[in-house]
Amino acid sequence: MKKEIKHIGVLGAGLVGALLSIYLRNRGYKVSLYEKRDDMRRSSSDSGRSINLALSKRGIKALEDIGVIEEVKKIMLPMEGRMMHSQDGDLTFQPYGKEGQFINSVSRGNLNKILLEKAEAAGVEIKFEHTCKSVDLEGTSVTFKTSNAEKTIQFDLIFGSDGAYSQMRQAMLKTDRFNYEQYYIPHGYKELSIPPTEDGDFAIAPNALHIWPRGQYMLIALPNLDKSFTCTLFFPFEGQPSFESLQSPQQVLNFFKNTFPDSLPHLKNIQDEYFQNPTSSLVTVKCEPWVKNNCVLIGDAAHAIVPFYGQGMNAGFEDCYELNFLLEKHSDDWEKTLEEYQELRKKDGDAIADLALHNFVEMRDLVADEKFLVQKKIEAKLHELFPDKWIPLYSMVTFSDLRYSEAYEIGKKQQAIMDEVMQKPNILENWESIDLEAIVQKLDD
Repeated sequence: MKKEIKHIGVLGAGLVGALLSIYLRNRGYKVSLYEKRDDMRRSSSDSGRSINLALSKRGIKALEDIGVIEEVKKIMLPMEGRMMHSQDGDLTFQPYGKEGQFINSVSRGNLNKILLEKAEAAGVEIKFEHTCKSVDLEGTSVTFKTSNAEKTIQFDLIFGSDGAYSQMRQAMLKTDRFNYEQYYIPHGYKELSIPPTEDGDFAIAPNALHIWPRGQYMLIALPNLDKSFTCTLFFPFEGQPSFESLQSPQQVLNFFKNTFPDSLPHLKNIQDEYFQNPTSSLVTVKCEPWVKNNCVLIGDAAHAIVPFYGQGMNAGFEDCYELNFLLEKHSDDWEKTLEEYQELRKKDGDAIADLALHNFVEMRDLVADEKFLVQKKIEAKLHELFPDKWIPLYSMVTFSDLRYSEAYEIGKKQQAIMDEVMQKPNILENWESIDLEAIVQKLDD
């Protein structure tokens, strides 16, 4: 017998949980949103883990759908491309897409606050300082620990939007035929910052995502509204050099002097920040099924990915958008909705996870490679001349809402064609004279 869904619990009041609760409340459900941390609108306990987020088409579409995009636009800073910093300090700008296409730097905290305000205004019940201790998948109940008690609450349906280390997923792990894999890359990350100049301006160009690619590691910087930049050092945990090997302020200074020399004048508090800010790991999670009884995984809880395609938040927001679309399509028949949600999004979650891992190699190694840069120029030319036939993989992922899994398959086909093209004799010198129409025709072969 189908259980009537009236009261929905959402675990995790981060970006995806807050957005999801708004969608569900707007559909008329009673929604209770639980968060282990305190209310971020009244505290500032989020520093050191806030890798600035790159908001693009998929995420924007969901924010438009729930009516908050105008407010979010006030905290968005457009980035039109990558600004590459060579070891010599030379700058190369690589546009992300066609003219007028850009991704947006947004602060995780500020965006989360907007969504929490919207959720509260919509009538979502939000409970902070409620740590999820366990989830009963059969009984659709959750046991929470608060400052002074433990309590168990029953729901008709529960969503686990509680991130890469999801408690709901932990419960599913203990059940029969639940597939799970996690993969940590050997690199961690540490947040640093570039403050505004003395006269209150941006220290480096604000319209770009800055990258210092250095093979096994890299530094990136994204602009903030207060004219500062949030920098992130992606660096191996062990080896030479690594987080393990840089033990003193002088070693840190010497490393930056040799490796990222043009960044050093701008990193005013590097020695303090390096040791004060936590070193965090980067994990990819794939699992299935995402639905057990009336318990559902969404966002990072279902498909945690590394941040190198700027799609973690966008993918989670797209989960919410698609779920709402399916509820509409199936007239709130949850059985049909959840079956189709899992079938669609699992494939796309896997695809963006693989794309993000691959993009790490591209960002740290290939963006400084001459052959790679020529390939990108050829692809840009193909897109310019045949805009409907040849869309670069980055554009398919970032500036369209084509399914991730479809973009991935098309991208693989394009790369195989480009591998052939790049084998041509003297391609670096003669790339402007190659037969572009013949290349495009190969897509139909």
